[in-house]
Amino acid sequence: MADASALMEIDDDAPASSRPNKGKIALASDPKSVPWVEKYRPQSLADVAAHRDIIDTIDRLTSENRLPHLLLYGPPGTGKTSTILAVARKLYGMQYKNMILELNASDDRGIDVVRQQIQDFASARSLSFGPKSTVKLVLLDEADAMTKDAQFALRRVIEKHTKSTRFALICNHVNKIIPALQSRCTRFRFAPLDSSNIRERTEHVIKAEGLDVTESGLTALVRLSSGDMRKALNILQSTHMASPHVTDEAVYLCTGNPMPKDIEQIAYWLLNESFTAAFRYISDVKMRKGLALIDIVREVTMFVFKIKMPSDIRVKLINDLADIEYRLCFACNDKLQLGSLISTFTNARCALVAAAK
Repeated sequence: MADASALMEIDDDAPASSRPNKGKIALASDPKSVPWVEKYRPQSLADVAAHRDIIDTIDRLTSENRLPHLLLYGPPGTGKTSTILAVARKLYGMQYKNMILELNASDDRGIDVVRQQIQDFASARSLSFGPKSTVKLVLLDEADAMTKDAQFALRRVIEKHTKSTRFALICNHVNKIIPALQSRCTRFRFAPLDSSNIRERTEHVIKAEGLDVTESGLTALVRLSSGDMRKALNILQSTHMASPHVTDEAVYLCTGNPMPKDIEQIAYWLLNESFTAAFRYISDVKMRKGLALIDIVREVTMFVFKIKMPSDIRVKLINDLADIEYRLCFACNDKLQLGSLISTFTNARCALVAAAK
């Protein structure tokens, strides 16, 4: 018994991130080498940046010891994994590592994992570290990557071990989870974070790290994050490592995205220059600044919404730009697609001239 107590004390003194799992990367001894995504990961439900209605609901269920099986879905970087880890810390305290089984995208997701690893964990007797923390927690991250057979097998495991185990499924695409699993879980959708939430959390990190970030640099960072908190912190850290002064130009240069002034110039060429001139100018900018055509197409698409034009012409233009982006996603020839981009705008320009007559 004394040996068991000693082991428990050793576990309690161990750092919370001693096991290399998603959300719990082993931290290096040098604080500067720690990814800020992990360094500033929320430790409690109160620290989660957004989705207060969802967080408050889960917090209340946890406090009342009525936590159901959970299915959290939505885009990356919106707080799904952080929320479940915060729930685990609230339920089990510092010993939460002993009470959860976490499987992420790097693990095998076949039926054997469900039948062996998950089944064994769910059927094992749980150790209680608190007055009401008697159930174990199985965290299945990237659950939409599981095979259909594994999901059907998991359905039976969930039914069999509901009294002793709670299952938390996390995924990006809920349509890849079979309906039988969805019906057994309480579903919460984590939408992309609002720009104000991204800005607030990023400002907290900037202040904590003592960074020199301009207002334009912060605006560019929030814009490029697209509601992804993880992406925002990664961009901030990589830009800071590349440049001591984080400006909008430094952010765009570090990420390889075209700057707004470059997009305005490209849009001007597309709408005013001849096919040959526009092809030469855009190719030169691409080569000189190392821009990807797919990034140019996406940014130009957003720019099109700012241009005043008849609705039917805008609809045709957006549809053609979507086709170009689709082809670029399948690694079609860049030069051919650049020609298609210029042709699309040439047709739109002719339609605008005809509409004006």
